[in-house]
Amino acid sequence: MAVDTLVESPQSALSGVARVLVHAGKLNAKAAEDLARGAKERRTSFVSAVVAAGAVPPADLAHALSSSLALPLLDLNAVDVARLPRGIVDSKLALQYQLLVLGKRGNRLFIGAADPTDQEAAERIKFATQMSPEWVIVEYDKLMRVLEAQGADVNQTVENLAGGDFDFDVTDEDTAAQENAEVSQEVEDAPVVRFLQKMLIDAINMRASDLHFEPFEYNYRVRFRIDGELREITQPPIAIKDKLASRIKVISRMDIAEKRVPQDGRMKLKFGNKAIDFRISTLPTLFGEKIVIRILDPSSAKLGIEALGYEKVERERLMGVIQRPYGMVLVTGPTGSGKTVSLYTCLNILNQPGVNICTVEDPAEINLPGVNQVNVNDKAGLTFAAALKSFLRQDPDIIMVGEIRDLETADIAIKAAQTGHMVMSTLHTNDAPTTLTRLLNMGVAPFNIAASVLLITAQRLARRLCENCKAPADYPREALLRAGFAETDLDGSWKPYRAVGCSACNGGYKGRVGLYQVMPITESIQRIILAEGTSMDIAAQAQKEGVRDLRQAGLLKVRNGATTLEEVISVTNE
Repeated sequence: MAVDTLVESPQSALSGVARVLVHAGKLNAKAAEDLARGAKERRTSFVSAVVAAGAVPPADLAHALSSSLALPLLDLNAVDVARLPRGIVDSKLALQYQLLVLGKRGNRLFIGAADPTDQEAAERIKFATQMSPEWVIVEYDKLMRVLEAQGADVNQTVENLAGGDFDFDVTDEDTAAQENAEVSQEVEDAPVVRFLQKMLIDAINMRASDLHFEPFEYNYRVRFRIDGELREITQPPIAIKDKLASRIKVISRMDIAEKRVPQDGRMKLKFGNKAIDFRISTLPTLFGEKIVIRILDPSSAKLGIEALGYEKVERERLMGVIQRPYGMVLVTGPTGSGKTVSLYTCLNILNQPGVNICTVEDPAEINLPGVNQVNVNDKAGLTFAAALKSFLRQDPDIIMVGEIRDLETADIAIKAAQTGHMVMSTLHTNDAPTTLTRLLNMGVAPFNIAASVLLITAQRLARRLCENCKAPADYPREALLRAGFAETDLDGSWKPYRAVGCSACNGGYKGRVGLYQVMPITESIQRIILAEGTSMDIAAQAQKEGVRDLRQAGLLKVRNGATTLEEVISVTNE
């Protein structure tokens, strides 16, 4: 029976719920009027007044409404509240009108409420969502427990995740953005500030290289990349996504009002006795801005060549070439393979008072004292090529180009290598031989490549086995042969290991180790380049000259017990 079909009577002046309860015999008219008056004075709902006064038990009230109004009744105790959709109706609006979004189908939005007769709530929901509300009766006490838990999520859950206060100083060179009074409350929200600090500290302690803050339709996810593998760390309340994005933008000096286009920024945080740089990238997605924070630890550039994982012969090849007065050294591999760390390590070795080193990067990831570093700024016309032209007038001894992306940059870099400068750069290719054919395809003349390129290093990063828990593995002989081992390698003098996992590591792995293909450009390879030979021709000649490919370098790490066969297979091609 709908409310407007109830028989007109003296109690018809009462609200919809009050009329239903009087008509169902749950309340007398006088009691209903007193409760309605009290609810109005205290600015609360009639249903809350009835339950608070103990006049009608919540279960009886819900059954009476369901029966009288012919609406379905739902027991919230039987619902997995964590799986209910979030973000469709603002949490403040839901708490104000005491309603819960249960789901949607097409243009219909199913709303759980203890008072489905509230026309103002129906209009607000329809306006905010552009969907038609379909009412479902729920018990008032159970509804309020869910709403209060959801309302507490934004502050209490973040407080719990943050785990308390931190003395975490922000070194912000440009604090003007924080003086905007309109956004100060949003970006200085204390639980959100502490949550961000907690995530950054955890990431540093867990040796993460990147933090991913990812908004989706019904949840918000934080993941860390640890030892090259993404791991989900937590799912904070989705309601914090905008405040968290604003906070990150302020301390990394981005435009917090701009949410439609990607932005890049940097920030520096003091952690203990050292300052750590972070590079931030925002990306507009369907449900908010995804933010990736890369941790740039300056100590990684000072590890020394021995710590990177080069074998003795590979290290000697590389060290012998970078000490030459001129020529070009190229480092190649996919994003995240450690190319920048390798180049910075070489620059640190060469960084002496009598040497002028200039770098152009996009952006400069780690500050190197004594090295003149330039950031690319395409909008201002400061491209790799423009910076390289300027470098040649700055009397450099060593030039580092962050990446060779086009023919103009390649031409200038090669001419610099031919005119008395040591040039180091990176390319994105799969291995060392294909780097030479990539330069040919870009339009670089074969004789220029043969005359300037001295050495190419291709590299990958594989997860390193944890020394505390690794255990011998029993691989079938056929599997080892298929992976690339020769019959002579399987002489029983060594044993492969497998990942186990313990409290000190990440699933059996701790840290990463480099796999390197270090290919000097010998006279034989120069002749193949001048004859415009293929990458396969170059690879075959390199093998004859004792250059290990990436798979062979990985198998050597398996023999040494540094990593597993599965890990090598996953990061290299046969």
